[in-house]
Amino acid sequence: MTDYGHDLQFGTFITPDAGHAERAVELALLTESAGLELATFQDHPYQRRFLDAWALVATVLARTTTLRATTNVSNLPLRPPYVLATTVASLDVLSRGRVELGIGAGAFWDAIVQAGGPRRTPGEARRALDEGIATIRRTWERGPAPVHDVEVWVGAVGPKMLALTGRVGDGWLPSQSYVPPEALAESNARIDEAAVAAGRDPVAVRRLYNVEPSGDPAWAEWLAELTLEHGTSTFIVTGDDPELIRRFGAEVAPAVRELVRAAREGNPAPLAERPAAAPTSTGRHLVDVHDHLRAELVQVFDLIGQVESGALDPAAARGAINQMTLRQNEWTLGAYCQSYCRLVATHHTIEDSSVFPHLRRSDPTLGPVLDRLEQEHHVIHGALEAVDRALVAVLSAPDGLGRLRTAVDELATTLTAHLAYEEEQLVGPLDRYGFY
Repeated sequence: MTDYGHDLQFGTFITPDAGHAERAVELALLTESAGLELATFQDHPYQRRFLDAWALVATVLARTTTLRATTNVSNLPLRPPYVLATTVASLDVLSRGRVELGIGAGAFWDAIVQAGGPRRTPGEARRALDEGIATIRRTWERGPAPVHDVEVWVGAVGPKMLALTGRVGDGWLPSQSYVPPEALAESNARIDEAAVAAGRDPVAVRRLYNVEPSGDPAWAEWLAELTLEHGTSTFIVTGDDPELIRRFGAEVAPAVRELVRAAREGNPAPLAERPAAAPTSTGRHLVDVHDHLRAELVQVFDLIGQVESGALDPAAARGAINQMTLRQNEWTLGAYCQSYCRLVATHHTIEDSSVFPHLRRSDPTLGPVLDRLEQEHHVIHGALEAVDRALVAVLSAPDGLGRLRTAVDELATTLTAHLAYEEEQLVGPLDRYGFY
């Protein structure tokens, strides 16, 4: 039994599909809104169907605030170590410390060679990885330097690669499909032995795991056992299913944290014996979202008042409104609070594919209500566009300020009526059926 005592982390393993580029970003945004800490992406530069993984990481970091991101794992034969080091360090600086580095020795050698990379034997690949990690760390010492201690997570399977991980890695990042749970103990022992031989504490090597989705009600218990028995502390769920990501954040991760916390405090208890969590109202989440939107509407009126008084430039007002939740996401029900008032602006495609269809399936009589709400979302969007056009016209049209006030008044009328109707019709169903 080996629990290394690391803090628990949870994340996603997202396909960088170039044919659905925005969806890959949306899934990462959903990862953050679901309360998960980490988004990771496959790195196969020779795959023509995939986006460049580090370009995708950069895009995601720019559109999130707390989420950490990395590759799972970087293909060293096609990522020169010095360039990879400067890329990671630069992104870490720009994101204020939200980048880690997953790295591997390479695989699929025919594809690598076809893309202009080297063909290496297992020994050559292992030595190149060892030297590459050393180069990366030397580069960080010279600068540009990351703003936090970026961890190097090694994707390793074989005994010699596991030994390398124990000597120089900050983490071990295998996949369940390659390293099944029954192989974890032996693999961890090899890492620990190599770490000790190199004068390191095995605790210095974080244990991560790409886990396959599970519908088993005891999934959380199983993950907690992996932490307590094998020291696994970072679980990255594979798959591009929005509902899976939401469930992983809303149900699985909190349950694992509670089980591990109780065990570490000397009070382990099976999940079935633990007191149920205090009941929460899913419909209340919706009202909290709406309260935030109402508060933003007050801010809009304040901004317009500043424009009218000459205290604020119209362009600045437009920029401020564009940053508001109501502008980023007029699909108000989709701005789902995972915890109270944790608002996000995920794209409509994900929202349209989950919340409303779920309610339609759960209660077909809601069809007319949902139809009306969907139509009103488009009306609200049009009202926001009218405000935007009116702000542009303030400086050019004689009646610009009057048109602006009219547009804002119409937005307020439309939005407040919509929010009230949505609460009246959906708070009860959401309490009964949930968001998904």
